[in-house]
Amino acid sequence: MTREEYIKLFHKEQLNLVAFKRLLDCDEEVLRLVNRAVQEEREACANICETLELPEWPDKVRQPLAQAIRARGQE
Repeated sequence: MTREEYIKLFHKEQLNLVAFKRLLDCDEEVLRLVNRAVQEEREACANICETLELPEWPDKVRQPLAQAIRARGQE
């Protein structure tokens, strides 16, 4: 994740609203940020799987792989 992506996610999750809290008092907010970052990374990986144009990776392989990556966040 780039710094720009982190800053965007930081504000999207409204962590800027707790910027002056002690870190130990921000467990929920930090966990939400981490989970969102993981979710976005999974989606990026799934999108790569779906768009790979390799002859040895037909759609019948790419689609289930992308679905499996997305499903990891729902376990």
